[in-house]
Amino acid sequence: MNLGEMLTGVRLRQPLSPELARSTIEGLEYDSRRAGKGFVYFAFPGSRVDGREFARDAVARGAVAVASESPAPPELAGQWVQVEHGRQALALASRNFYGRPDEHLGLTGITGTNGKTTTAYLLDSILRAAGYTTALIGTIEYHLAGRVLPAVNTTPESLELVRLFWQVEQARGTHATMEVSSHALALGRVYGLRFHTAVFTNLTRDHLDFHGTMEAYFAAKQMLFEGAGGPPPGFAVLNRDDTYARQLKLHPQTRTIWYGLGQESNLRALHISSGFQGLRFDVRLGKLRFAVESPLIGKINVYNILAACGAGLSYDIPPDTIARGIAQLRAVPGRFERVDEGQPFTVVVDYAHTDDALRNVIAVARALEPKRVITLFGCGGDRDRTKRPLMGQAAAEASDFVVLTSDNPRSEDPLAIMNDALVGIRRKDVPHIVEPDRATAIGRALKEAREGDIVILAGKGHETYQVLKDKTIEFDDRAVASEVLRGYGYHKPQ
Repeated sequence: MNLGEMLTGVRLRQPLSPELARSTIEGLEYDSRRAGKGFVYFAFPGSRVDGREFARDAVARGAVAVASESPAPPELAGQWVQVEHGRQALALASRNFYGRPDEHLGLTGITGTNGKTTTAYLLDSILRAAGYTTALIGTIEYHLAGRVLPAVNTTPESLELVRLFWQVEQARGTHATMEVSSHALALGRVYGLRFHTAVFTNLTRDHLDFHGTMEAYFAAKQMLFEGAGGPPPGFAVLNRDDTYARQLKLHPQTRTIWYGLGQESNLRALHISSGFQGLRFDVRLGKLRFAVESPLIGKINVYNILAACGAGLSYDIPPDTIARGIAQLRAVPGRFERVDEGQPFTVVVDYAHTDDALRNVIAVARALEPKRVITLFGCGGDRDRTKRPLMGQAAAEASDFVVLTSDNPRSEDPLAIMNDALVGIRRKDVPHIVEPDRATAIGRALKEAREGDIVILAGKGHETYQVLKDKTIEFDDRAVASEVLRGYGYHKPQ
């Protein structure tokens, strides 16, 4: 492939010279250290460094061209491609280079504040139950036609994303399900992709450190349903019970499935039975009706299951196959995940890290009718400070006992973060303790528990690390809780 072909559809500020356009391209990169002979290096500002500073290094490594929004420095004028938008150019060039693999896959994008991961896992299980070879890309890890890779971002950069799709296509994969974060939409990581189905779960306060306002946050989500540089999705599966979902603007050719519990939803759950063993309910869409059973717990998972059902139906998967796929998903890592060492109380780990997510997970626990709910949580550093007191209030108003601790403090002082959250806790008269060391805090939460209680360890979920100011350490709430429980003399029955 030559450079002119690779840049098909990319908006240029200056036309390519005929010689440069004929250059044979061997690869493309946005990290100069990975650029090689025959590569195009895409140089754009990042969150920590400006890629334009490394253009000379990329050329020294053999890059034949540099693509950037900035004008060319004199010494690189013959190899410089000035584009209108660097990240959008990378996305389109990546699709061209790898043969537009997204057009050969049934691609589903799932966006929203909460529920993306569980919905993605459910849909992937449904697709595999239907006999398809699939990819799953999201917060926890990436699954590629049976291979498992660690997740770097919820939604990878466009180059990695398209390369993953190409690898799935090479493995004769047919469908890909991905979480689409608001960051990815705003930064152009999914620009130009062709989505068969787009799912919207809900929108609550989060990521305002990046977006600034809820209006900007919603506008980023809206992009998925407009097409985000590509065609609009063929299907939109939307939560009718969410205020923001009802505000989405949809293309006239997009077929819509509204799911929810209210009368206005055309995909509804009826006769819901919920308990420690999971969920059972009937799904109804028009004259279609079928029963589902799931080991997942709580009302929030009714919504996630309905969203996955809607996406499955958009691919014409039979109801009995959808039900089988739902039943086969036993658990989602870090989502109301139980830690069992034979103790007489329930311990669950959950990724809840917003006030709305905390309310949801505590509501799930309450529905199981425990004697008490003990909630441990913290707030992330270098993130939206305004949600910290809201999280504190959410934990305090719904729990019987609260343990405030650290999450990922990053560059901030853990005590300053906790003080922000403490403001919300003190709005309610609830017993609470403050312990900045998360391992010690887990020990204190579990020591407080009595028979019949539920202890929620919230915030980090599936994460196996903790990000401190000067280092990142190994830390897994599940492993720490198991070790503490064994230290208290409990032993998991064989």
